[in-house]
Amino acid sequence: MDVCPLCNGLETRIFQCPNCQTIMGDKGKITDYLDDYSPYMDIEIMKLFDGVEQSLEKKQCIHYYICPNCMHEENNIIAE
Repeated sequence: MDVCPLCNGLETRIFQCPNCQTIMGDKGKITDYLDDYSPYMDIEIMKLFDGVEQSLEKKQCIHYYICPNCMHEENNIIAE
């Protein structure tokens, strides 16, 4: 089983906001925001609903980032 280095605290990644150049905050897996129970569901099953067609097969974790300054939101693909 592969693990996401960000979800497991093994690494940090810094992304700058394309609008204002502020460092964006990592808010975790995008699938955690689907509904109230999604953070407790099986990760591999939830990857079928993350919006990236082959994230399960390609061993990718999709993280949600938001800029604290201008509120720009984006998703970033993290290799497991």
